[in-house]
Amino acid sequence: MKKLLLLSMLLITTGIKVNAAQDFSKAEIKAKQVSGDVYMLEGPGGNIGVLATDEGLLLVDDKFAPLATKIEQAMTSIKSAPLKYVVNTHYHGDHTGSNAHFAKHAPIFAHSNVRKRVEQDNKKSGADLPVVTYEQGVTIHLANEKIQLLHLPSGHTDGDSVVYFKQANVIHMGDLFFQGRFPYIDLKAGGTVKGYLANIKKVASSYPKDIKIIPGHGVLTDMAGLAEFIAMIEYSVEHIEKAIKAGNSDEQILKAGIGDKYKSWSWNFITEERWIKTLTADLRK
Repeated sequence: MKKLLLLSMLLITTGIKVNAAQDFSKAEIKAKQVSGDVYMLEGPGGNIGVLATDEGLLLVDDKFAPLATKIEQAMTSIKSAPLKYVVNTHYHGDHTGSNAHFAKHAPIFAHSNVRKRVEQDNKKSGADLPVVTYEQGVTIHLANEKIQLLHLPSGHTDGDSVVYFKQANVIHMGDLFFQGRFPYIDLKAGGTVKGYLANIKKVASSYPKDIKIIPGHGVLTDMAGLAEFIAMIEYSVEHIEKAIKAGNSDEQILKAGIGDKYKSWSWNFITEERWIKTLTADLRK
């Protein structure tokens, strides 16, 4: 399990291809109903969203390539219907790894920068690439559900989208939300700390207060959970900016730490140290 987790964390940052020899045989993909026809699939990699209707299925993100068959089994166990559409919330390999498998059945939608980065950064081509791209957003209609894809710029990456299921009142936020933990902000792929904060605040102010939220990583949550996440990032930005203005060096800021209130948000991929380094690197620009 430890080796599998380390592999997952590596692939979040690199998007590299998983070697077929890597063992995902014991990995489990579990389905959880969120609301109405919308479900969440949990397991190694980013959380998946599934819309399951009698007219077909829609998949939001698709984890790692070796998990494709298990994802398909979990998805069709909810409802035996054809896959109609796939959405990528961003380009990282733990969200796009099974693209080629599912592209056999349905077109993949994503922001235009996702296609570019899957090709250039992940070194993928052909069926791995989204085939329907947009700049601002697009709406997909399936059965009685309206699925609204909205691009939010310069946040986790430069190609992030949130996916809102209007009828079910559920939003999948991709990696614009790491529930209960410090987020990964990909500064090398167009992500920015303040852009990330602006984006999640926009979600909080733009959607119904009783909405259910599927985060990119972490457990199913709601607006209260998002508010806690926003408060942590606001505190972090203010804390680091204050230290920078006081003339503290990166080493001094790192030694001082983030403060006791949010130490528990540290995890094995984005530790307190890495979160502080991300903040200082971006906020000093």
